[in-house]
Amino acid sequence: MTEPAAEPTAVPAAVDEAIAHVEDQLSFVFGRARTVWKEAAQQIHPELNPAGYKLLATVVRLGSTTAHALTELFDMDKSVVSRQVRMLEEAGLVESRPDERDGRVRVIIPTPEAVERITSVRARNQSRLHAVLREHSVEELELFAEMLGGLAEA
Repeated sequence: MTEPAAEPTAVPAAVDEAIAHVEDQLSFVFGRARTVWKEAAQQIHPELNPAGYKLLATVVRLGSTTAHALTELFDMDKSVVSRQVRMLEEAGLVESRPDERDGRVRVIIPTPEAVERITSVRARNQSRLHAVLREHSVEELELFAEMLGGLAEA
C-alpha cells in the first residue's frame, strides 16, 4: 500500500510578498535597461534603435561576426537583423566583407568610429553601475551575482 503524497508546505505570506517585491523591482530594472539602451543608441547615432545598439555593441565586443550568428544569439528574425546591419553599414558603423574561408558568408566588422562610440557609452554606463554597486560589501555582491545567475537559469 502506498503512502499518501506529502502535503506541500505552506509558503508564508511574507515570502509571497517579498517575491512580489522582487518581481516589481525586476520589472523596474528591465524597464530601466530599455531606457538605457534607447539613450545609448541615440548617443551612437540619431537613427539607431535599441535593437541596433545591442547588435552593434555585440559586434564591437566580438570584433567580427556574421548576421547568422547575431540572429541566433539574439533569437531575432533574420530580416530584422539584416535591416539593422544595413542601417549600421549606411551609418558607417560596420563594414560587411566576404568571409575569407567561405566567400558566400558575409562577416560584419565594426568601424573604428563604432568602437570608439560604443567604448565611450559603455564607460559612462559602467561608471553609473559601479557607483551604485560600490556601496555594497563583497559578500552582498557575490550573493547578488549568484541570485542573478539562478534567475537567468530559471
